[in-house]
Amino acid sequence: MAETMIPIFPCRSIDGTWEFYRALGFEQTGRQTRPNPYLSVRRGDIELQFFGWKKHDPSTSMHMCYVMTTDVEALYESFRSGLKGVLGRVPTRGLPRMNVLKDMPYGVRQFLITDPDGIQLRIGQPIEGGELPAPKGKVARSLHTASLLADSKEDHRAAARVLDHLLASDEPLTASDRVKALVMRADMAVHLEDWTLAHDLVAEARAVAPPDGNDVKDELRRLDDLAAALARPSP
Repeated sequence: MAETMIPIFPCRSIDGTWEFYRALGFEQTGRQTRPNPYLSVRRGDIELQFFGWKKHDPSTSMHMCYVMTTDVEALYESFRSGLKGVLGRVPTRGLPRMNVLKDMPYGVRQFLITDPDGIQLRIGQPIEGGELPAPKGKVARSLHTASLLADSKEDHRAAARVLDHLLASDEPLTASDRVKALVMRADMAVHLEDWTLAHDLVAEARAVAPPDGNDVKDELRRLDDLAAALARPSP
């Protein structure tokens, strides 16, 4: 036996939904306008279907699904470049938006992408060796807590408070840890529409970034996306 599961999500407009997923490299496999709007899209083995529902409220959407891949880096870069080509930037707040690619403590390297209707795709690849060790030390725990508050709970103010406390404390920070904290705090500032602070934090993160940057490559990539978003902030 062989089974395939295909999620079916609501959308306000199949035209708007198609434009977004086309930018991500999906192909249209089915479309119906009457009697009920319906859209099917596919990219490789990822298949999604949508039904038109004008009463759908993206701000309250809790719809999501998890996509497992064998090359999360390639998929992240493909989606990132596709959005840049259409929007001129990677959207970092509001709808649609794309989160940073990073290693998660439960053993996957993942990123989140949310479409214009608030439908979230969590896309990840298992990390060799499984779950990461629990963070040790105040700095690692603070960064971990802020990340969970920002990504899992989307409580950007709470994440900002944790990061502000860390950056203002006497706790010694390596250059890499400071970059991680500054980039995450800049991300929170963008979400909270504190544009002046976001600009300052981006500039500070660039100034203290280590020359090679190998251990903060995810943060430096996010820094580029934030800088582009600040150049053209979302309405």
